[in-house]
Amino acid sequence: MTAAAGHRAHPAGAGRRLVLAVDSGGSGLRVALARSGGAGDTAGQDAAADTAPAALGAALTSREPVRTGARGISARHLMEQLLPMARRLLDAGGAERLGAVAVGAAGLATLGDELRQDLPAALERELGVRRVALAADAVTAYTGALGPRAGVVVAAGTGMIAVGTDLGTWRRADGWGHLLGDCGGGAWIGRAGLEAALRALDGRAGGSTALLARAEEVFGPMRDLPAGLYPRSDRAAVLASFAPSVAALAGSDPVAAGILGAAARCIAESAAAVCPAGGAPLLALTGGLFKTGEPLLAPLRTELAALVPHAVPASAAGDPLAGALRIAADLADGRLALPRDDRMLSVVAEKPYPEIDGLKAP
Repeated sequence: MTAAAGHRAHPAGAGRRLVLAVDSGGSGLRVALARSGGAGDTAGQDAAADTAPAALGAALTSREPVRTGARGISARHLMEQLLPMARRLLDAGGAERLGAVAVGAAGLATLGDELRQDLPAALERELGVRRVALAADAVTAYTGALGPRAGVVVAAGTGMIAVGTDLGTWRRADGWGHLLGDCGGGAWIGRAGLEAALRALDGRAGGSTALLARAEEVFGPMRDLPAGLYPRSDRAAVLASFAPSVAALAGSDPVAAGILGAAARCIAESAAAVCPAGGAPLLALTGGLFKTGEPLLAPLRTELAALVPHAVPASAAGDPLAGALRIAADLADGRLALPRDDRMLSVVAEKPYPEIDGLKAP
C-alpha cells in the first residue's frame, strides 16, 4: 500500500498510539477511540492481557445500517458514516496519528468482498492509517468476551452464531440469517412463538392460547400479521421483538417453555460444533438474548453441560466494540495473536515496521 502523505513509520519501542474501533451491525455503527499499550511497553502488555484498552470518552453511533449491494457490504457507505465520527474523535484526541483501525462487521464472512478490497486503501487515504484489521462481528464478539484465549463464544441477539478457536484456526456455526438459520436466536424464538399463536388461532395441535393472547396485544389481530410482516425489511427484528414475550410466559405455558428448551438445544449444538476438543476451553455467552434470564439460561446450562462438559463457563469481559478495540490495539503494538482467516479476520499492515516483523501477511 502507498503511504499517506506525511505518515512516518514509528520506531520499535514507540509509545502508545491512538487506535480506532468500529462495530458495524444491524442498527448502525458504533465507533470508539483508545490508546494502545505501546510496543515494547511490558507493563502495558501485561495490563492488556485480559482486557481491551479503555475508550477515550463515549463511543459515537450512527443509526443507519451499512447498505449491501451487488459486491456485498458497501465500503463507500461505511466510510460516509465513519469519517465524520472518526474525525470528531480524533480532533478530541489531539494531534496524534492513528496506529491501527479494526472494523468488526456483521456479514463480513459472506458479504465482505468489497470491504476487503476497498476499505484498507480508503482508510489510508482519508485517515493516514496503514494497519487495518477487518473482522467478522463474531470475531469481535469473541475477542471482547475472551480475548486471545482458546474457547467458544455464543453471540445471540436477533440472530445467533457460535465461534470457537484453538488459536490456530477459527470455526463458526450457524449465523446464516433468520431465513436459513440463526437457530435459537431471538428471531427464531419469536417466530416459533408466533407460529404457536397461529396454531391456536387455527385450532391446530401445538398451539398456545396464552401466546395468541399476548401476540394480539403486541401486533393486533393475528390474521392481519402476515400482510404487515412479510413486506418489511426488518422482519428479523420484528420477530425477535416477540422473544421476550415467549420467555415471560415460559413459567406458566408449556408451549412457551418448550420453545425456550428447543432454543437452548440449538444454541448448545452450535457451541459444541466449534468448541476446541482438548483441554479446558472457556465458554462465554454474549448478546442481548441472554438478558431474557432463567427461562432460557436454565435449559441452556443443562444442554451445555451435556454437549460440552469439558468447557469452562466464563463471564464475557466486554462487547464486540471492546473486542474491536482490543484487536486494533494489539495490531498497533505488533502482538495480535488471533488466527488470520480470509473471511473471519483479515489484516493489512505495512512492512517493514520493526515491531510487526512477525506479523503474518494475509
